[in-house]
Amino acid sequence: MSNEPQAPEKDGNVTYYSASEQQMRTYPAARKALSLRRILPWAFAPIFLITGCHAMDNSPATSQIKPPALTKEVPLRFARHNFGVHCYNVTGCTVLYNGRYQRNDASDEVSRPPPSDPDYAQAWMGGELGIRNFPPPAQVRWKSLDGVAHEAQVDIGAIFKDELIWHKVPKSDMRPFFKGPVAGTPDISMEVNDRTINVYIGMTVPTLTEQIPGNKYSYGRHDNFLAWTHTY
Repeated sequence: MSNEPQAPEKDGNVTYYSASEQQMRTYPAARKALSLRRILPWAFAPIFLITGCHAMDNSPATSQIKPPALTKEVPLRFARHNFGVHCYNVTGCTVLYNGRYQRNDASDEVSRPPPSDPDYAQAWMGGELGIRNFPPPAQVRWKSLDGVAHEAQVDIGAIFKDELIWHKVPKSDMRPFFKGPVAGTPDISMEVNDRTINVYIGMTVPTLTEQIPGNKYSYGRHDNFLAWTHTY
């Protein structure tokens, strides 16, 4: 068997379903709550991460973002994760992770601008499913809008070293949905947008109460939280 990285099919040709979404099929009402899309701003704090790019930036902005308080107050752990990539405003975007190309655009292929909805990241799910924590850092190559070529390593294992699923559901409102030390498989999403790389994490968490008052299909919530960002 070849060890060469394999390129996935284009997003437009394949519909991916995350393990967390598949899990929620056990809870039909909570599944429909995926329309509840919100994201909270959190303070920035420095994090070290080995990165590199062809165009050297004398003042790179790298930040690890604090998770919601409930993430540590009500810990939900994961041993595997899903991984997806979204590229905007770049040319020739390639992302190598877990031994395969999660994105492998041609060197002259131009990515479209991001959606106009400011919360577009809340719709992201899936990608490659069930990746064991954690492969070596993702290898990212692309050209920004100004034509400058960049290379970077993004260490997903360092960003999520505590292996906690980010969420903001209190224990009193959390429906029992798992047994044992592992709560589920979150979706980790990488966005490459011009000179910035963002990393998000999210998973559907079933709830005991309606998240949208009066909506009987909102017994659950799925929030994609921005966990790390770097501008090159």
